[in-house]
Formats: sequence, C-alpha cells, structure tokens
Amino acid sequence: MKISRCSLANSKVIDSRISDNGNAIRRRRECEATGIRFTTFERIQGYNLLVIKKDGTTEPYDREKLEKSIIIACGKRPISLEAIHEKLSELEERWSQKEKITSQKIGEDIMNMLGEIDDVAYIRFASVYKQFKDVETFKKEFEKLFESKK
Repeated sequence: MKISRCSLANSKVIDSRISDNGNAIRRRRECEATGIRFTTFERIQGYNLLVIKKDGTTEPYDREKLEKSIIIACGKRPISLEAIHEKLSELEERWSQKEKITSQKIGEDIMNMLGEIDDVAYIRFASVYKQFKDVETFKKEFEKLFESKK
C-alpha cells in the first residue's frame, strides 16, 4: 500500500484493533523509511447494493463517497469518527436486506441519523442534500428539525 504523505510503500503494523462493532479492523501503521504514522481500516466487502439515482440510473453503493459527505457535515463538531463509522454500519445493515435502494432513502436515513446525534451536522448535510436555494428554505428545514425534537 502506497503511503499518501511520503509516497513510499513499506509500512509496518504497530497496533490492530477490532472496530465498528466487529465489522472492521483498525490498524495503526508506520512508514519504515520516514516514521510517519497513519491509520487504515480493513472491512469485508459485502454490500453488493445498487443505488437508484434521482434520474433513474443505477450505480454500485459506495461507502467511501457517503462517508466523506457525512464527515464533511460533521466537521469541527463533537462527533468521533468511530461514531460515524458505527452509525453508518448500522444503516448499511438495514439497507443490505435489499438488492437496490434509492438515493432518496439513503439521504433521508442519513439525515435522520444526523438529526439524532448533532443538529448542526444535520443542517449542513440537509443543505447540500436538499439543495437549499435560499435562506427561506434553510429556515423551513431548521424549523422542521426543531418541531420534530418537541
């Protein structure tokens, strides 16, 4: 595996731990030449899920793509990466019961998940997912969030 920060390929495992409710192995590694440390995750590639997009096309489910957007929404919020991995794995377990799922269902499930753990992350994700056009749309979603919390 090529190390992104130093472009070398030799690393050694320093520590391995089970992560993500037993669905992944987290490994701390160190570049043998430079000493740079980094983390990798090893997961079973078990989700052969197809996502039906809004335009009717289908594409394979991509955990990394979804995880990246969730991490951006959670940026500088008190939410650990472990919590994100765990919650996403829980959703994937539900989704894996089917062969196909709509992107709308995925988006709604992510918004519900974020609404439970952090309001700011929810609004950030919703603003991109729902393509807020103006401040009024933002206000309506904000009010809807707090109405559901009552």
